[in-house]
Amino acid sequence: MKVNKLALAGALLLEIKHHHDERGYFAETYQQEELNAAVGFAAGFVQDNEALSAFGVLRGLHYQRPPFAQSKLVRVIQGTVLDIIVDIRHGSPTFGQHLATKLSADKPQQLFIPRGFAHGYLTLTAQALLQYKVDNYYHPAADCGLNYADPVLAIDWLLPKEQLLLSKKDQQQPVLSELPRHFTFEDHADG
Repeated sequence: MKVNKLALAGALLLEIKHHHDERGYFAETYQQEELNAAVGFAAGFVQDNEALSAFGVLRGLHYQRPPFAQSKLVRVIQGTVLDIIVDIRHGSPTFGQHLATKLSADKPQQLFIPRGFAHGYLTLTAQALLQYKVDNYYHPAADCGLNYADPVLAIDWLLPKEQLLLSKKDQQQPVLSELPRHFTFEDHADG
């Protein structure tokens, strides 16, 4: 696995090695020791999630507040998405900044998203199938979000607003200036 550090501290883009031959390919998509070495701590994943979305579906920007915060390891196994992460760690030099990454089944990559980031994605193909691991269980009472259209974030979602399909919940999330101080950079700088 090739590890690429991203502009937002703690976020990583991991390139998966595919071994091709006439039968197809084989890829090791997860190896605990390699990931721990890459992130610098023991990322103990406890739950796998999968989501199928149609073109124009925007899911996010989501996070869970402590003590139920989650790191995620995200990959696309069908289609293409625009994946967005936003640093919501108060005191971070990149607080309020976002990073956009196109993830595609055609390019074997995974995005590691540490705790203290809001996460969302937009489906850019007819369908996209995402699979992701999390290091803490889902807790409905800790489920939080950040408004995808916050003008301060100025995220370019690549599609006109009228083509975006969002849940009612995602349409009503607070903007960055209204978020409680769930995360601080000092507490979550190492994931």
